[in-house]
Amino acid sequence: MTLKKKGLTIVIIFLLFIVYFLVASRPIPRETVLNLSWISSLLGEEGNYGPAVSSQLIPFTLGSRYGYVDTAGQFALNKFKTDNIYLSSNMWTEYSAEPASVVINNIIDNSEITIENARGYPILLDNRIFILSSEQNALSEIGRNGNILWTYEFGAPLTAIDVRAGLVLTGSLDGMIEVFNSDGERIFHIDPTGSRFSVILGCAISRNGSRIAVISGIDRQRFLLFERLGNTGGEYKIIYHEFLETGFRRPVRVLFIDDDQRIIFEREGGIGFFNTRSRSSLFIPLDGEIAAIDESGDRGYLFLVTSHSFQQKNLIGIKFPPNRLFGVSQAAAQNAVFLRAPFKSDDVFLGRVPSSDNNRSSMLIAGGGTTLISFNMEEK
Repeated sequence: MTLKKKGLTIVIIFLLFIVYFLVASRPIPRETVLNLSWISSLLGEEGNYGPAVSSQLIPFTLGSRYGYVDTAGQFALNKFKTDNIYLSSNMWTEYSAEPASVVINNIIDNSEITIENARGYPILLDNRIFILSSEQNALSEIGRNGNILWTYEFGAPLTAIDVRAGLVLTGSLDGMIEVFNSDGERIFHIDPTGSRFSVILGCAISRNGSRIAVISGIDRQRFLLFERLGNTGGEYKIIYHEFLETGFRRPVRVLFIDDDQRIIFEREGGIGFFNTRSRSSLFIPLDGEIAAIDESGDRGYLFLVTSHSFQQKNLIGIKFPPNRLFGVSQAAAQNAVFLRAPFKSDDVFLGRVPSSDNNRSSMLIAGGGTTLISFNMEEK
């Protein structure tokens, strides 16, 4: 099959998916509707197109392509992957396995930062630039002129990292959790132990830095939530922990979503939710492995894609149960899934543009094959 015919087939599959999505799937609540906004093909000319129509850009990776698309479906960047890539909301880089130097590109102002003698791999988080050493046991923050601001050497390779609120949260192969301030000074560390094998498989920090969530250990694996003592300082204490029945032996997704009201994390056979207000958890069973996830959970809705085989995928829509139902009835978990829309694609992408004070609608962007599709989610 030629590339052109293959692209046409994928577009047809996605059009059928849209029909299923809008007509055949289970209805969502009457006050919420999904409207098709645009369809964009990645098969156009490769390159950096400069400023897009909309000021908000969404980074994407899909198959052999990566770049940025705006909320109108116009590309600011659409390139073939020829090496390793790392994208953040405003910066991107493409680098080799053992780069002598790394160039960090800013998609907003088209500026560049060159890091000479990188001796590691770039990490772009929360508008900050880091280099993880080749041995993965040292982390350096890079300034806007490419110079090293600080470096910290760990006792074991890093396995997880998150950056928020001027803080850096790390987890290591030896099970150590560490928090650093903006100057690279370690302000908190703990080894939670409690498992036969100590390792940190996932971690996340809230937007204001007051809470950190961790997936820790193998046999038995645990979900841990820490809360900062007082309004300042770097001391955290465990306020909740939960043993997970069957643990993973790979990196695990952990995210603060919905304005930090909830934490979501991968669990065997589904996804776990923790409500930070009621301090209670809920498990929602899902078929297949999680292939992509909406990282906002905006206004009480979460979307994700599960994979059942190399091609068979499912778009899942979840409406969070009311707070009073968390930890009360597992039947609430079954009712939380309001959408199951199957489609076929080798690769997938899922992104979300949260609503704002001026615009109560949010945007869902799904991708498969060589096509991106956008839906506006509106309250009516």
